[in-house]
Amino acid sequence: MSTHDLESKCRELRQLQALIDEATAEADAIRNTIKAAMGDCESVQAGEYKITWKAVTASRIDTAALKKALPEVAERFTKTTTAHRFCVA
Repeated sequence: MSTHDLESKCRELRQLQALIDEATAEADAIRNTIKAAMGDCESVQAGEYKITWKAVTASRIDTAALKKALPEVAERFTKTTTAHRFCVA
């Protein structure tokens, strides 16, 4: 692929990403409108749609506190991974 083709693909990618960002912002605004209409209700039926907005509780390990309190244990159970990050600047 030539430099010109790569440049063209990057331009196309940026345009598509802008559309995605715009659609995401619009979807977020609609979600917020629905949440506001629900008020304190956790579940609402709207025609064929059942809408739920519930609190979810999760438990996670505080790795910073673990490293501070038990650094040897934290090191034993720390796994390093490598990933590729794609960026067009």
